[in-house]
Amino acid sequence: MLTVIRTSWPLLLGMLLLMLGNGLQGTLLGVRGSNLGFSAVQMSIVMSAYFAGFLVASRVTPNMIRRVGHVRVFAALGSLVSAALLLFPTFQDPIAWIFGRVVIGFCFCGVYVTAESWLNNSTTNETRGQSLSAYMIVQMLGIIIAQGLLVVPDPSGYLLFVIPSVLVSISFAPILLSISPTPAFEGTKPMTLKELFSASPLGCVGMFLMGGVFAAQFGMAAVYATEAGLSIAQIPLFTAAFYVGALIFQYPVGWLSDRFDRRVLIALSALIAGLASLMGMSLGGNFQVLLAAAFLIGGLSNPLYSLLIAYTNDFLQHDDMASASAGLLFVNGVSAIAGPIIIGYAMQMMGPPGYFLLLAVFLFALAGYAIYRMTQRAAPSSDDISAYQRVMPTASPVSVEYAQEWAIETAEAEAEAQAAEEAGDMTADTAGPH
Repeated sequence: MLTVIRTSWPLLLGMLLLMLGNGLQGTLLGVRGSNLGFSAVQMSIVMSAYFAGFLVASRVTPNMIRRVGHVRVFAALGSLVSAALLLFPTFQDPIAWIFGRVVIGFCFCGVYVTAESWLNNSTTNETRGQSLSAYMIVQMLGIIIAQGLLVVPDPSGYLLFVIPSVLVSISFAPILLSISPTPAFEGTKPMTLKELFSASPLGCVGMFLMGGVFAAQFGMAAVYATEAGLSIAQIPLFTAAFYVGALIFQYPVGWLSDRFDRRVLIALSALIAGLASLMGMSLGGNFQVLLAAAFLIGGLSNPLYSLLIAYTNDFLQHDDMASASAGLLFVNGVSAIAGPIIIGYAMQMMGPPGYFLLLAVFLFALAGYAIYRMTQRAAPSSDDISAYQRVMPTASPVSVEYAQEWAIETAEAEAEAQAAEEAGDMTADTAGPH
């Protein structure tokens, strides 16, 4: 890990600054929108617009890079993010905010694609797993630390919009001054939905349901907190609790996933997170209970992203893993666009408890479907399961494909080691006494 940090620290520092800016702007808009009198439905559309831009950019950015190169794409999209952040307090209208969020979602995805391709190019097979872990930790730390910035100045002014704009602008310096452009890459063509569902019904349905859960955490947590009447000091703590849980639970869930039937782990994680959602809905008046609920929901739902990808890989050939991950990300992205809007309407009809109710519905549906799938297909043998790759829902398709490459290389290395061990045993038996 120290080797990865020493060789990639400019890129990791730049990504930390980017995540600070991105994490702050999402929470800030939720608070500011409430102060301006935007309804829960209006804010839900504003928040879902980010994921629409993100999904489009995941398809478009590779072509942009092939045409003009990594450096120009990175600088252009980063500059647009900085400009868009400064326009939110200027045009205080839901329609303008929707367009602004589409632009920000598009640009952040493009920046992630470019930076993650640089990261992939700078690592070796031996350091790839450690590099992924370092990148994931930086992503989560950036979002968590960003929540603390909300309590510094008055969220009704301009300063909090200037801060993420400056952070994004500064993030270019360590990256662009230390990294040379990498060759353009070819985007992976996703599987058709029919092929994807046939390979892994649980992976496909699970990623669709989890898209709504992730979007609720990243886009609607601050909206819920303001609607529930939390103070400016409490809102960032509530939002950060989701990501603190995600960071802490990622490793134990990954360890368990290599030792138990992954469907059991998926069902249990979703069930416990669903119960935590009901706890938040029924006891939301107690702030400590809200923090505990957010911690459990984030901690148990975020690792499901990696777990569902790993489970899908268990039924695929190595050559199909990258295309399957691209298809899963598309399914997840479509759901992420719809998720905030559905939750926004639920909050409009039921008030703040509708937020946790919809989370519970998504999570219980996943738990129930995982249990059903256990009756339809035998679990793969322990020799056939793929490696668990730690990837967060905030990552771009490049990072997920990067993780898939590492999983394939790990599996191939293990197969070669096992074959060499078996060959050694046969040689020893042949050379023994007759």
